[in-house]
Amino acid sequence: MNRRSLSRSIAALATIAVVVGACSSAATTAPAATTAPAASAAAASMAPSAAAPSPAAKAYTIGYSNGGGVGNGFREEQICTAKAEAGALGTDKISSITVTNRNTDAAGQLSDLRTLISQGVNVLVFNPNDPDALNPALAEAHAQGIVTVSVDSYVTDPNTWNLYNNQVKYAYLGAKWLFQYLGGKGTVWYTRGLAGNSADSDRDVGFNQALKEFPNIKVINPGGTFTGWDPATTTQITNDFLASGNYDKIDGIWASGMGAQIVDAIKAANKPFKPIADADIGQFVKDLLDPTDYPGLVGAAVTNTASVGGAGVKLAYDLLTGVKVSQTAGAGRPNTILLDPQILDNTTAQGKAALQAWISVKGMNPLWPLSLSIPNWTDYDPATVPSSCTGT
Repeated sequence: MNRRSLSRSIAALATIAVVVGACSSAATTAPAATTAPAASAAAASMAPSAAAPSPAAKAYTIGYSNGGGVGNGFREEQICTAKAEAGALGTDKISSITVTNRNTDAAGQLSDLRTLISQGVNVLVFNPNDPDALNPALAEAHAQGIVTVSVDSYVTDPNTWNLYNNQVKYAYLGAKWLFQYLGGKGTVWYTRGLAGNSADSDRDVGFNQALKEFPNIKVINPGGTFTGWDPATTTQITNDFLASGNYDKIDGIWASGMGAQIVDAIKAANKPFKPIADADIGQFVKDLLDPTDYPGLVGAAVTNTASVGGAGVKLAYDLLTGVKVSQTAGAGRPNTILLDPQILDNTTAQGKAALQAWISVKGMNPLWPLSLSIPNWTDYDPATVPSSCTGT
């Protein structure tokens, strides 16, 4: 049965609890691995597909690797959605999920993947630090019959499935909105994520696609300023930018998931806000809807769902059990599923109401993206995601 067409978008996110971008950091710490049984979850938000079971039905074990952005809302939420999906599938399908979550480089994540392989997992789901460097471990996994799924960013290993948000389109939507709001002319500050990360590279492509369409838009820092998707680093970079006097020379800001930190630094410096495009991070969206504490703040939020963690678990289980999966047409890479983003701004009453509708699940960390599920790709009740995070 062809369970999914990979051209399916996530447009329904606006009607449910609908990030920060693919995030990582460069510091190296000791591995943090947790193993937990896949606890029972509330009734699935969608009926599972009728898939042919594997020849010998069994409960599988999952190894999940996150190699950076520890403490970053997007990365933490991503792990929580993976746990929530494992729980929704049930212990008769997923017996346990082991999570390795630490700030490291590509070599460290390569080691983490090999550790998970040595533990005999049936599946590797991971957020890659590098598109190429993990391929040796992935080849070892395939030799042992282990299914591999990369989420949030892609890898070049030909046997690994990639499932991630369309980062080119994500950046293009936000940049185009900003440039249009500025009337097609002016100077912008361009902040980026982690240098070398594939999602950041794709976003740079999308930003520059929009830039080519608006020749009278200038970038005050050509090539962008890397934040590492780290809140503290972003705050320091913004403070330095404010102190330099260059903030007074710009007309708008394109952020890469760190909009809340940028806005708060501007507020602390008692500077007027500039139009800003960022992700659908909870705190940023709340700032856009708060005219009292953030007077005059104009901005747009683009969805970048952290639910790719849960969707990656679901995809891996489907691959294990023989469900036919098709790649997104025109993705440009083999074995790739792209999820389409959407954008909302606070310039109209309708836009504000739609943004408010995104804020619906209680217990959300303010640094989390608001997209908590993906229709047809996740089975858990979005309201259970915050409670799935215990122990991450």
